[in-house]
Amino acid sequence: MEKKLSNENNQLSSENILGLLPHRYPFALVDKVIENVPGERAVAVKNVTINEPQFQGHFPERPLMPGVLIVESMAQVGGIIVTQMPDLPKGLFVFAGINNVKFRKPVVPGDQLIISCELLSIKRKRFGKVKGEAHVDGNLVCAGELMFSLVD
Repeated sequence: MEKKLSNENNQLSSENILGLLPHRYPFALVDKVIENVPGERAVAVKNVTINEPQFQGHFPERPLMPGVLIVESMAQVGGIIVTQMPDLPKGLFVFAGINNVKFRKPVVPGDQLIISCELLSIKRKRFGKVKGEAHVDGNLVCAGELMFSLVD
């Protein structure tokens, strides 16, 4: 079954994303893809809202998006790149490593994360690496390399 893009600009809607990734609420962390070159790179949007469950405890007086969720959102954009590659086996890709991730600025409710990922490598059709960056209002808030592997 061919996965259909939402328009001629290679954007993906939230419905398209749900067809590509296994993540569901509360772990579906990509709202839409605004640039998409399958197997190469993608740019996506994550709207950060106060009604997300993590803000009940992180932190009630000063809500901050946990860094691990920013990294997870970058990984999901990487997953969108990989799941559109027709020559890769189908299955669940999971984290295999995280390198050189740095957090530059806090992300708070009301922010819009613009997440850019680029595929750096694929080995034996089972292991891969992406470079990811997340920006808010043009400012870099997080960047690093994410490794993944196919689980049997």
